[in-house]
Amino acid sequence: MTDNMPLDPENPLKNSAFSLLDDNLDDDESKGRIRLSNENIILAAAERTFSRSGFKGTTMAQIAEEAELPKANLHYYFGNKQNLYLHVLDRIMHDWLSPMDEITPEADPKTALEAYIRHKMRMTFERPDASKLFANELLQGAKVIHTLLNTELKELVQTKAAVIDGWIAAGKIKPVDSTHLFFSIWSLTQTYADFDIQICAVLGEEAHSQAAHDRATEHVLTLIFRTCGLE
Repeated sequence: MTDNMPLDPENPLKNSAFSLLDDNLDDDESKGRIRLSNENIILAAAERTFSRSGFKGTTMAQIAEEAELPKANLHYYFGNKQNLYLHVLDRIMHDWLSPMDEITPEADPKTALEAYIRHKMRMTFERPDASKLFANELLQGAKVIHTLLNTELKELVQTKAAVIDGWIAAGKIKPVDSTHLFFSIWSLTQTYADFDIQICAVLGEEAHSQAAHDRATEHVLTLIFRTCGLE
C-alpha cells in the first residue's frame, strides 16, 4: 500500500439495512438492492477478516469464505483487496463520525453527548472488529487514511470543539479542554473493543452480557457528565 490512496468522500458506502422481499420493485431497483446487500455482506466479512489477520495476512479467498459468497463477487464489486480495504475503512469512519452531527450549538449538551456516547458504546460492542481494525491501521502509521485524518477528521473535531467551547461560554457545561474531551470519549469507548481480552480476563464470561454492556455504558456516561458538570 502507498500513501496516495485517498478514500472517496463523495460516495461513502453506508451501512444500510433493508429487505429484498419487496414484490413491488422493478427489475432495476431490485438489482440495485441485491448489489447493495451483497456489498454490505462483503464489507462486514472483510471488516472481521482484516481485523483478525491484517491487510497483508488477509486474502480475498478468506473474505469470500467469511462472506459465504463466490470470490468472483468480491472482485466484481470491489476490484481488488486494496480497494476493498479502503471501502471498509471508509465505512468505519462514516459510522463513527456521523453521530457527531447531533453536537450543535442549539442542542442540549447532556442529550447530545449522551446520544453520541451511547452510539459509540453500542458500535463498540456490536462491531468490535471495526475498532480493532482502525486501531491496527493507526498503529501501522495510518498510511491509508493519513490524508483523511489530517483533513476531514481534523476539521470535524475543530468544528465540534468550537460547539463545546460555545456551551462553556454560555455556562451550559463546566470548563473543559474541548478537543481533549473527544480524545477521552474515543479512548473510554473504544477500549472495550480494543482491549476486550484484558476486560474479559477481569470480568470473566459476564463481560459479554447485556448487563455488563449497560454497566460499562453508564460508567462512561457518568465520567463524562461529571467532567462536564452535567450530573
